[in-house]
Amino acid sequence: MGLAGRLLLDTAVAMAALVAGVIFLIFRNELSRAHDAASHGSSVANTGAGPIEYAEKGIGVPLLSIHGAGGGFDQGLANAAEFVDDGYRIIAPSRFGYLRTPVPRDASPAAQADAHTALLSELNISKAIVVGVSAGARSAVELALRHPNRVSALLLISPGTYSPTSPVSVDASRGSKFTFWLVNNGADFAWWTAEKVAPSLLIRFVGVRPELVVASPKVEQDRVMSIVKAIAPLSLRRPGINVDSTPNLQELPLEKITVPTLIISARDDLFNTLPAAEFAASKIPDSKLIICDTGGHLLVGHEKTVRTAVRSFLAAAGLTTYDPQPKSD
Repeated sequence: MGLAGRLLLDTAVAMAALVAGVIFLIFRNELSRAHDAASHGSSVANTGAGPIEYAEKGIGVPLLSIHGAGGGFDQGLANAAEFVDDGYRIIAPSRFGYLRTPVPRDASPAAQADAHTALLSELNISKAIVVGVSAGARSAVELALRHPNRVSALLLISPGTYSPTSPVSVDASRGSKFTFWLVNNGADFAWWTAEKVAPSLLIRFVGVRPELVVASPKVEQDRVMSIVKAIAPLSLRRPGINVDSTPNLQELPLEKITVPTLIISARDDLFNTLPAAEFAASKIPDSKLIICDTGGHLLVGHEKTVRTAVRSFLAAAGLTTYDPQPKSD
């Protein structure tokens, strides 16, 4: 190789190193901001069930917002904001293994339900509306069974609960398996890179067909991507995701649940929550089931429908302080 060739090679190597350095610097800055966001806006309560991280927002009727896999108190607050307006005191805990809530020896949904109750007691809340989203529906159901006097109404959204015939499962595509490997290894940089260059992998990982998101209005695209981005820092949520990934679900005596119950799921949920939703609705007395034909795990394109259904359900249960009619756009 001549002098000119060596100079070109050296220049190319230097440029590649510079680009890699800039990319890593951007990653470190964004990861730092994600860490800051995940460490602010919450408190840790030392309850009878151990330390539990939680956040509160609003005043009014107490509502316990239990997040799904990949979440934390921040996802719990965001979920509640999608379902209800003013007039509620939102309590959003981080479940076992998420953010600042440690994983106890017994991390079962039943133990998590007891921890939810301990948090309510610590906050002097005698009874609350309980909203369980995705994997958070497991402890929501247990809470309604184990502590029925603490639950005023039960909402199960895309519930990752028991089904005797077709269990909830992770999408089996190769891309989802790769993404699940990233999650198990807490690969913050790999997750961040996929978010930038292959967001469809992460969209599918959260239970939604990427083509559905692409065909949706920009506001829905932004909502889905905000959920994907909120999973960072992945390393702070990995212990909880691992707990959720091995649920060992068993049939529960759902017929003993006596509180008003609303269940919502979609036929094309890549986590296959519809059979679980239908089974729960068939067992819980007087429960109401809403099925969306499309929308995936995040019910994309049905935010207004879900919001209106939740408003009407809570109004019928006498658990609202505002007009249940939807606001005009």
